[in-house]
Amino acid sequence: MKSKTFRDAEREQTSILAPLERAALRGLARRMPGWVNSDHLSVLGLVGMLGAGACYVASKQNPLMLHLVNLFIFLNWFGDSLDGTLARYRDRQRPRYGFYVDHIIDTFGAVFLLFGLALSGYMSERVAAAVLIVFFMLAINSYLAAYALGVFKISQWKMGPTEMRLLLMVGNVFLIYHPHTHVFHHVYLLYDVGGVVAVIGMAFILVVLSIQNTHALYQLERLPRE
Repeated sequence: MKSKTFRDAEREQTSILAPLERAALRGLARRMPGWVNSDHLSVLGLVGMLGAGACYVASKQNPLMLHLVNLFIFLNWFGDSLDGTLARYRDRQRPRYGFYVDHIIDTFGAVFLLFGLALSGYMSERVAAAVLIVFFMLAINSYLAAYALGVFKISQWKMGPTEMRLLLMVGNVFLIYHPHTHVFHHVYLLYDVGGVVAVIGMAFILVVLSIQNTHALYQLERLPRE
């Protein structure tokens, strides 16, 4: 298939921090040295997730490594968020390549991050697996909707990747001093409680979006009356 026949999905970003983030990314793109391109930034985003996962594992022995986790999460944001902005600013977009590479990196990055978190002892393996599964299901729904409806939603219900990174970074700092919490007179790992809440929230969003997308597609492609 020739590139000119490809139609990129419309990007929709309506998260809380989206206006501030767009302004910051445009400013960074204008100041980015010419030798840096979007591929370099994509690799940096992947390295950020690799580093975050590794530092989570190391934090089992030294909780202060959680500060390095936050540094690598910031590097992931810098690379993952700026690569597309830089390509658009320089008018060097590769929609199919960019979409695929960006999201396959996100896929591996999520595995590295949650695998490291499970090995850190701050989150149990079962909760980490549940978070990863529901995250992937939500991501798959977004990719299917982008293909079927032509709209790729980067954020869901005012929450996007940047907001999630920020919550995780704040949680990591809190985790250094309070790795456990009390719920109904029982002691649980703080991130187990947070993980369960995240699973319930993502699962609810997934069900609602699945119903909405199915209804929208049914209206677009109703069966003819016999």
